[in-house]
Amino acid sequence: MKQPWPLARQLLVLQLVLVVLLVGGGMALAYADARRATDDNARELVVTVAETVADSPSLTDALAAPDPSSELQPFAERVRTDTGVDFITIMDPDGIRFTHPDPDRIGEPFIGNTEEALAGRTFTETYTGTLGPSMRAVVPVLDGDAAVVALVAVGITIEAITAELNERLLPLAAVAAGVLVIGVAGSYLVSARLRRQTRGVAPAELRDMFEYYQAILHSVREGLVLVGSDGRVVLCNDAALDLLGMPADVRGTPVAELGLAEDLAAAFTSPESREDELHLTDTRVLLVNSVPVRSRDRGMGNAVTLRDHTELQNLSGELDTVRGFAESLRSQAHESANRLHAVISLIELGRVDRAVALATAELETAQQLTDRVVGSVAEPVLAALLLGKLSEASERGVELMLTADTAMQDTGTDVDARDLITILGNLIDNAMDAAVEHAAARAPKVTVTVRTEPGELFVRVADTGPGVVERADIFRRGWSTKPAAETGRGLGLALVGQAVRRYGGSIDVDNGSAPDGGASDGGGAVFTVRLPISSSR
Repeated sequence: MKQPWPLARQLLVLQLVLVVLLVGGGMALAYADARRATDDNARELVVTVAETVADSPSLTDALAAPDPSSELQPFAERVRTDTGVDFITIMDPDGIRFTHPDPDRIGEPFIGNTEEALAGRTFTETYTGTLGPSMRAVVPVLDGDAAVVALVAVGITIEAITAELNERLLPLAAVAAGVLVIGVAGSYLVSARLRRQTRGVAPAELRDMFEYYQAILHSVREGLVLVGSDGRVVLCNDAALDLLGMPADVRGTPVAELGLAEDLAAAFTSPESREDELHLTDTRVLLVNSVPVRSRDRGMGNAVTLRDHTELQNLSGELDTVRGFAESLRSQAHESANRLHAVISLIELGRVDRAVALATAELETAQQLTDRVVGSVAEPVLAALLLGKLSEASERGVELMLTADTAMQDTGTDVDARDLITILGNLIDNAMDAAVEHAAARAPKVTVTVRTEPGELFVRVADTGPGVVERADIFRRGWSTKPAAETGRGLGLALVGQAVRRYGGSIDVDNGSAPDGGASDGGGAVFTVRLPISSSR
């Protein structure tokens, strides 16, 4: 199968054809103009010379002489030499020559037309005479009564006119050749540059590649954003528009005007590579990679890829909760084994009453806690979370309490179970961290309230920690009271804020006792979340 010509070669051939046609057309026009100008100049010259000779007083005097040729021949030759014409023929009205460049032709009839001149009119014509084809002018010589007494014919041969035309065409031909050479060289240079830019790909292949690339860009689930060196969006595929919550077309829009978070906008235009950075939008957790794109020594902008880690982050949160619950169960199993050994030893020592008391004491305490959680919170996922957090708090020496007004029925709220885990789990984890951190000042304690109210789900978590000072940035990714050396911090509260915004709810942060008296008695932080739910639930 014959391969199609590359785009660069097709353009080169097209340019060469156009250059040749333009130069050829220009030469044809220049030739026609030069021919017309040469003919006009020759015609004007012969008419001028003929009229000048006809008006000469010496011509009239010579015509009256017995031998006009003896006086007119030297006169005509002198004028012919001075003006550069090829012949000057003076003749009588019958056309008998008095002068001629060839003296042997004197006395012979004039070869050509004289009718209009005999009628008293000057005319020009191209005629073949004794000297060959020539352009000639015939002028009547009039006496005082306006009668034609002689005729004057002045001519320039076509060969002489052609020679003059050729002299004019030589510079034009040189210019045309130069233009042709420059045009061909320019076309070759353009073609060579285009060949480098298109890598020798044929137009049909370019079209197919563009269609394939467009299909790929709009079909992949990973978001792709190309940002120019001027900070404007060059390309944004469908997945990126969906992940960023952008309108249908943002090409040409500056990144600063996209309404993105400051750190995410900075990643889009970063002069350095960014790898696997977590960024939070109002509804999603995004994994962002940004790579600067350069062409030779010129920066072209950034290629940014976006991956949705919202589901993965939610699953990670659930996994952390399950892992914590499993660790609590493992710890309880270990403690139960120790207590079981103690009970067996007491029985062997005959202290049965003490063995029974030891065996039932912890069981009653654990059962009371379980009954308290299950009785107040019928939502199974939330109940499991709270039971796990109760065990974890016990291990860490934190008193985790549910307020008396905690009540949530298993009626299926509008809030997804994973989002409940994200919100309540992260708030309790932060509260326990703060309470433990401040344990030297007062006994660590965390108080939790969860209840459904008409039209909203109410969640409050309070602690006995040091409280919150920087409230403005508390829900920004990366904010944390933990030491800077601890990596992976500053994401929990950001996820809480994201989940609350997704449901159109609100979250308030205060220090000290909560308004309903169910928060930290020690003056720590109080987080209050309100999420709208259907009024029928």
